[in-house]
Amino acid sequence: MKKADVKVGGEYYANVTNKKVVVRIDSTNTAGGWNATNLTTNKKVRIKTAQRLQGKARATTSASAAGETRARKRVAKKTSGGDAASVAATTDDKKLSCIEAALKVLGETEETMNAQEMIAAMTDAGYWTSPGGKTPHATLYSAILRELAKGEDSRFIKVERGRFSARA
Repeated sequence: MKKADVKVGGEYYANVTNKKVVVRIDSTNTAGGWNATNLTTNKKVRIKTAQRLQGKARATTSASAAGETRARKRVAKKTSGGDAASVAATTDDKKLSCIEAALKVLGETEETMNAQEMIAAMTDAGYWTSPGGKTPHATLYSAILRELAKGEDSRFIKVERGRFSARA
């Protein structure tokens, strides 16, 4: 875009941290460029040059409606609970993620499993298939460890080295 095309109060697509997001230009910056608000995160950003702007974004009303819809989805996801039954109930109509499928597999069985056993069980049951990665078990193991870092809010329990079960 060109500097002359940028209007204060307008909404534009911009590259912010290598992502294309919608920003609202709030004011001009004394050092050059513009002060803007990232409408996805509501954080203040500085647009230094017009080259970072990709063009006008959608109308203001639809941008705020889309932001409200995303916010509602995040709140619903956080408040849906963390036990295996609620995760399975909320994700039956859509494709399960790897960690949700692992939780479902662990919830259906009484035994503890390691990551490779969970991947095999998820694939056999048709809950999840690897999109072509070479080490899906390593990815799942890492995701479970990140989940365990939540402490009491974790949906998994580490029973012994490399073996997990679903939190009851």
